[in-house]
Amino acid sequence: MMVKVIFVDHTGLRRETEGAEGSNVMRVAVDNNVPGIDGDCGGMCACATCHITVDAAWADKTGERSELEESMLTFLPDVSPAARLGCQIKLTPELDGLTVHLPIEQF
Repeated sequence: MMVKVIFVDHTGLRRETEGAEGSNVMRVAVDNNVPGIDGDCGGMCACATCHITVDAAWADKTGERSELEESMLTFLPDVSPAARLGCQIKLTPELDGLTVHLPIEQF
């Protein structure tokens, strides 16, 4: 099954993409050339170049941050409670239509 993920950049531009169930938000962004998501570590939760903010309407459905994810996010300035690493959000049918917001720049 394909799962729709909507990326919204800092100007409000929306990009609708799709990724395979079981993939993750970072992989969908990289595969669809979404600007602002680098995924330098390849999804190993070893950098923060796939930093996103989960739209409030989806926060409960994406789960909690892991301890490792939390530690990676501490390297970013002004991390919001809804900040996540895209590599750590696995796509499921329940996330079809997931909306995430991109930062102005990755660090």
